[in-house]
Amino acid sequence: MSLASAFVPIWFLTAVGYAACRWGLLGEAAASVLGRFVFQLAMPSALFLALSRMPVSGFADRSLLAFAVSTAAVVGLGWVGASRLFGRTPGERPIWGMAAGYVNSANLGIPIATQILGDVSFLAEVVLLQVLVVTPVILVALDRHSNPAGRVRVRRIASLPVRNPVILASLLGVACSAAGLRLPSAADASLTLLSGAAVPAALVALGASLHHTVPSRAEPTRLAELAVITALKLIAQPVIAYAAGLALHLSAPQLLAVVVCAGLPTAQNTFIYSQEYGVGETIVNRAVVVTTTLSLATLAAAATLLG
Repeated sequence: MSLASAFVPIWFLTAVGYAACRWGLLGEAAASVLGRFVFQLAMPSALFLALSRMPVSGFADRSLLAFAVSTAAVVGLGWVGASRLFGRTPGERPIWGMAAGYVNSANLGIPIATQILGDVSFLAEVVLLQVLVVTPVILVALDRHSNPAGRVRVRRIASLPVRNPVILASLLGVACSAAGLRLPSAADASLTLLSGAAVPAALVALGASLHHTVPSRAEPTRLAELAVITALKLIAQPVIAYAAGLALHLSAPQLLAVVVCAGLPTAQNTFIYSQEYGVGETIVNRAVVVTTTLSLATLAAAATLLG
């Protein structure tokens, strides 16, 4: 499979969602209903299965540290930049940072890693980092700002894993992996069937949201914001990952893996979270589409220069 072909299903399913809403096939609430289905059911199933089958023993090495440095730096820059440069509210800043630094490690990362790197072992570590570290930080911040008082309530934060299906499923998956537990075949087959809907439903929801958020004169798309997010995602994050990898004396194959994973586009999960909490949906759905479209150039350059 060619590098470009890995992107085709992403573009196609997003276009299907847009066209279906444009032609009135899914109804006005399509994006919202599909988004909640993904957030509440399909995505938790997919994360649980992926993490329960993934060994956690290798979750600490120099390659992952280099990737983590790039993620923390870019998410932090996006978080701060949303406020300092564009006046985004506290509730929008976590999503802005996530759009800048949270990579599409699942449906796009797997074929890209297979094509460029030859295996997905490092990608598995990236998935763990994002699900177990980055996602809880973002969701705690979003949950905090969904509170009208804007305060951190310890009891509410402590109960977040129970109330948030994404975090709960991730924790249960890691616990099952650590304990060596396996689901009964019927339960495993059922969750596998449900989890298979996560990626296509998320992409169709993304496309549907693009139809419903066409900018008007009263609320123009902020192109400067989109340009900054895209530059952070596709230029700054791979460059920082490369610098961190050099500083940590990674081998050439390790350096390639870190840079390629850092150069992946914004994950569509970012849009699902923004939709769930009702913040930053317009800028995020465009960031997913634009970075997915342009990341092919970043990834091809990384493969050429470091491969």
